[in-house]
Amino acid sequence: MTTAIIIIAVVAVAAIAAFFLLRGRQNGGRGLRSRFGPEYDRVVARHGGDTEAAERELGDRVKRHGNLDERPLTEEARARYAARWASAQELFVESPERALTEADALLADLSRERGFPDGEDFEDRTDALSVHHAAHVDGYRRIHTARHGDADTEERREALIEGRKLFDALLAGGSSGREHGNRHLVKGRGTS
Repeated sequence: MTTAIIIIAVVAVAAIAAFFLLRGRQNGGRGLRSRFGPEYDRVVARHGGDTEAAERELGDRVKRHGNLDERPLTEEARARYAARWASAQELFVESPERALTEADALLADLSRERGFPDGEDFEDRTDALSVHHAAHVDGYRRIHTARHGDADTEERREALIEGRKLFDALLAGGSSGREHGNRHLVKGRGTS
């Protein structure tokens, strides 16, 4: 009788432990899915559907870049970046390739000034950006890919529009904390 009670108690404790372990893993996945949004799905797909491998990668990104403090921009820097983006959009009409090259460089410069990793490692920069701007980082990747690939004009235009979302998010942060009012720059230039 005592042996049966001990066995039942051990099985109950093991079942409770398994429940909490599985529940914790599911919440971790939901937390990462919520934090990274479409980036979560992209990483899972890149890992061939292996959610554990994808979650390890995303968890590593959070460990490496989660404590990064975005530096504020001065109003002068905001104006300088806004003017550069407007020039890149205007350039799109004559040379989509050069416009994307400028937009790619501009996002690298702006992210570096905001405190994201600099250097030539695009993947490290986009990994860091994905931790803080997961909803918009794909636009940066699209610009970078379209610039280096065989994208047609429409794909380049769409990449520039998507990249603008990250630009706006990076530009908006900082000392004023308000959304920067340059949406009109997208319209009327063949990029909306």
